[in-house]
Amino acid sequence: MDNPARIDRRAGLAGGAVIAVLFLVILVPGVRQLGVGVLSVLDASYVRSALRLTVPIAFAGMGGIFAEKSGVINIGLEGLLIVAAFSAIAVLWWLGGTTGALALAFLAAVLASTAIALLFAVVCIDFKADQIIAGLAVWLIALGFAPFGSIIIWETVNSPSVGTFDPLALPVLVEIPFLGPALFRSTPPVYLLLLAVPFSWYLLNRTTFGKHLQASGEDPKTLDTAGISVRKVRYAGVLISGVYCGLGGAGLALNAGQFIGGGETITAGRGWIGITTYLLANYNPVGAFGASVFFAGLDALQLQLQRVGGVEISSTLVGILPYVAVLVILGFVGKTRMPGAAGEHYESED
Repeated sequence: MDNPARIDRRAGLAGGAVIAVLFLVILVPGVRQLGVGVLSVLDASYVRSALRLTVPIAFAGMGGIFAEKSGVINIGLEGLLIVAAFSAIAVLWWLGGTTGALALAFLAAVLASTAIALLFAVVCIDFKADQIIAGLAVWLIALGFAPFGSIIIWETVNSPSVGTFDPLALPVLVEIPFLGPALFRSTPPVYLLLLAVPFSWYLLNRTTFGKHLQASGEDPKTLDTAGISVRKVRYAGVLISGVYCGLGGAGLALNAGQFIGGGETITAGRGWIGITTYLLANYNPVGAFGASVFFAGLDALQLQLQRVGGVEISSTLVGILPYVAVLVILGFVGKTRMPGAAGEHYESED
């Protein structure tokens, strides 16, 4: 029997191969039509655009990791993103588009998303509701409430443009050839994401809290026997998912400067794609970030090819690629293993 390390390496190679093939499926035909080199398409502006689009996907994915590692399956990530995006734009419109208002709108979005996550936690942990149904309810309620709120405030499902974050150039670092303009001339949500990825990995793998969180999802009885409250740990995991989705939804909306309430809303399924990223990464925040960059990069590539030479790529094709990647990798490699007690309710022995 193969050992886990060998399986993980094989899964990583398979995942990388799938991602490379899917990227080439999109990139090569577009570059051929343009008749230009790859480097002229994948320039610094493309990287900045990809990172901006990565923000909601990666934050949702990392939030899902914390919730599920604790033993609570939160598939309502898309709903939390919608709530945060709507709240950010509504508060910014009410306050006016000043720099201080942007910060307050960002904070309000995080608080709104966390409040919904708290409600979800109460329903699932204390009242022991089915976690899948509760997560779907969060998404459906948000999907209906946000456009309704938009109509009440702006008399249309789409808000007016209310202001965006300006790019912030980091001194000295921005002067580094290519990497400087690509990475260090970004908006504040992008910098928050770049800090959150290593922080999340460290919190999960190098702290006592991270060990408690993983024990809560794998063997809650042992954690309870050790005198640690499984209920509190699970609440913490779900609330972190709310905070992260708040950061992602606010970053998405305040980078765009508008809330779009039609169809799938401005989030356009990014919360669902966030779930696929941590499944591909086997609950590793760094891997989830990498998968998020790839999927966001496909969206950015559509815009870049249109900007450079008017080449259009099917948005439907790009939209299904994350799910194709998950099916291929999970079907042929079977890498991802959910926490043993994920989705199961736990009764304390006290």
